[in-house]
Amino acid sequence: MGINARVDMSTRGFVTEMPDSLRYAASTRVEFEVTGMMCARIPRSSRVLDIGCGTGSISSLVIAECNAKLVGIEPDPDRAEACRSRGIATVCGYYNDQTADELGAFDVIMFADVLEHVPDPVSLLERAAQHLTRTGCVIVSVPNVAHWTIRWSLLRGRFDYQPTGIMDATHLRWFTSRTADQVIAAAGLSVVEHDWTSGSWMSAYRRIPKRFRRVLLRALVRLAPHAFGCQHVVTARRAT
Repeated sequence: MGINARVDMSTRGFVTEMPDSLRYAASTRVEFEVTGMMCARIPRSSRVLDIGCGTGSISSLVIAECNAKLVGIEPDPDRAEACRSRGIATVCGYYNDQTADELGAFDVIMFADVLEHVPDPVSLLERAAQHLTRTGCVIVSVPNVAHWTIRWSLLRGRFDYQPTGIMDATHLRWFTSRTADQVIAAAGLSVVEHDWTSGSWMSAYRRIPKRFRRVLLRALVRLAPHAFGCQHVVTARRAT
């Protein structure tokens, strides 16, 4: 059983079935979602480290779209093997001091929906900050717990975990705009851009026709990002 499979086992009692350990596998670049925003923020031909790369779905997009020289790191053996099967250089393990020193410096270090799954995000970000090139950056995406769907559930006295999404039962940390910036700053990084995804994939929007959905949601995110933003996407550099 893989490491993350054991983590998924910890969801017992919170969801009716154990989540599929390979459940996150975005395969296309979508504007105003994590895949599109990550690719848009990575300079071409950068050396990129994708921490918690999972099955390599976003890694493969970054390589194709940005001509990146990418290395993935993933603790779960099944996910790491899925990533390798895409032809991606993948380290199966954790991003600790030894691994960080062995891999060296990167132009971009990605945390695509990873920090919400770890008990100490600041230490992980600090290590990443120490292994950036002089002009390098960290790009983070994390779910927005202040999303209107969560607020509405709380008003009704509900905080129901789900197999995927903002309420993924494996999440250990919860982020608002303020806490996302606060955690990044605590790691000695300075936020240079903070945006929000639209979440057009969410079940709450399935009744809105697709031809209107993305335009409508982007307008709502611009109007009230803290309530309608699905995920925070933050770019940060070492503080001077």
